[in-house]
Order: sequence, then C-alpha cells, then structure tokens
Amino acid sequence: METALLLAGKITELTLIVLMGIALVKFKLLKTENSYPLSVIALYLISPSVMIHAFQADYSPEILDGLWLSLKLAVLFHILLIILGKLFSHLLKLDALEHAATIYTNSGNLIIPLVMSIFGPQWVIYTSGFIIVQMLLFWTHLRLLICGSGKVSWTSLLRNINILSMLCGVILFSLQIKLPKIVDGALATVGSMIGPVAMLVAGMLIASLPLKQIMLSKRIYLIAFLRLLIPMILMFAVKLSGLAGQDAHSRTVVLISFLATISPAAATITQMAVVYKQNAAKASAIYGVTTLLCILTMPLIIVLYQWIV
Repeated sequence: METALLLAGKITELTLIVLMGIALVKFKLLKTENSYPLSVIALYLISPSVMIHAFQADYSPEILDGLWLSLKLAVLFHILLIILGKLFSHLLKLDALEHAATIYTNSGNLIIPLVMSIFGPQWVIYTSGFIIVQMLLFWTHLRLLICGSGKVSWTSLLRNINILSMLCGVILFSLQIKLPKIVDGALATVGSMIGPVAMLVAGMLIASLPLKQIMLSKRIYLIAFLRLLIPMILMFAVKLSGLAGQDAHSRTVVLISFLATISPAAATITQMAVVYKQNAAKASAIYGVTTLLCILTMPLIIVLYQWIV
C-alpha cells in the first residue's frame, strides 16, 4: 500500500506538470510544435545521461543478478504483450495504431522518474532491461506494425542514441570504469530533468487534441481499458512464475519491471504515425487519454499487484 501511495503522489506531481504544458499552449505562450526541441533534448541528451549515470554503480553479484532478472522479465513481458495484443486485435478488429497501443508503453519517459522518486536513483539501472528490449522492438515489430511493410532498419537501431548509451553504460559497469565526479555529476543533474521535460512535452501535445472528438470516441476508451486489462493478465503470469517470491531485492526488480507494463501508451507510436503518415491525431489522442488516466489506474493496479503477488 505504501508503494501505491508514493506512486499516486508522484504521478499526481507529473500530471500537474502535464497541465502546465497544456496551459503554455492554451494561453498562447507556446505552440504545440514548440515541443519538438524539448523532445530532442529529452531523447538525445536527458535519457542517455540517465542511463550512463545509472550504470556508474559499484559491481556486486546482487546487481548483476538483478540486471539478468530485469532482462528476462522484459523478454517474458513483451512476448505476452505481443500475444495478447494480437489476440485482442483479432477479437476487437483493432487497427494498427490501436493494436500498437495495447502492446507498447511509455516506459522510459514515465518509469525512470517514478523509479528515481519512489525507490531511489540506484534502482534506475533495473529499468534498462525493459527499455533495451522495448527499443529493439520499436524499430522492428512496431515499425512494421505501423508502416505495414518494409525492411527492418538495423542501421537506425544500432545508431539509436539510447541503445548506444545503454551499451556504453554496460561496458563502463562491466569494466568498473568510473567517470570523473564532475562528469558523472553533470549527467545526474541533466538526468533529473527527465520527468518534468517528458510531462511538459506530453501536455503541449495534449493541448492540441480535439477534446470533443476524444470524449465521443468509444474506440479510444476501449484502448484505455485494454491498457488497464492487459497488465492484470501479466500480474497473474508474475504470480504463477514465482519470480516475485524471492528475496526483497528481486521482488523490487520484478515490481520495477511490472511498472513499465502499466504506463500509458508509448509516445513513440505518435511519432511513428507522423513519420509513416498514419492517423497521428488518433495516436496523440490515445497517448493523451491514457496519460491522464494513469493517475488513477497505475496506483490501483499496484494495490492489486501487492495484494495478489
């Protein structure tokens, strides 16, 4: 219950920042398209800083075991998410954007600041497993899902700054190479901005959405419901696997990995919808609605998780 209350408080704080982003656009101080520079800063500077700093940890068998556990959980969760997404897509006749939103979550932008606030910065390292697997799938499975055809861009994947920063972090951790304190301090300071910047961008994007159209769209609420239902199925998979019944350290790693599955629909879906000329307005609406609803859904799911698992 304590974790759920902490989560609710932090999500409320982030939601207030979303409202600030909406206000900036509504009061005509900025335009929605002005969110692009912030997105670039978040993607190419803040996220890599978070990952490299997270791996500046002293080696221990416990950390190594936790990293392996987070990676195994990430693979398991994504397999289940893809299977469940395909099943619901077939049963409910979901289009490509709706299908993608049932699978892919906004794990990086939201989970990293939540983990930093609730568990502490030393636990951010365990978000890397989920983010690495998801990033690989973004540029393979998600890309094919959105554009419908085409070759997998392995070159783009290997050049992705977030993948490179994680690989850099892993190498530094494996060789126990410590960055100068001034450099690591700068990375930590820049990384601490990830929550506010991500939420400001979300607010600025939401401000441009046609609210009347969203309120009347049953399909968007259907996807929001599936974003709530699917993690509950994953919860029972965690229970049956017995992974959460180990020591306290492992239980926290499992909870961090599970948190990544209950966050809103991925902002990357909207970005790809723009690039591949899909319905970007609909993708943004799904992103906006699930982001706003997560203030209620995430704490409720965590309460259930702690009760069941």
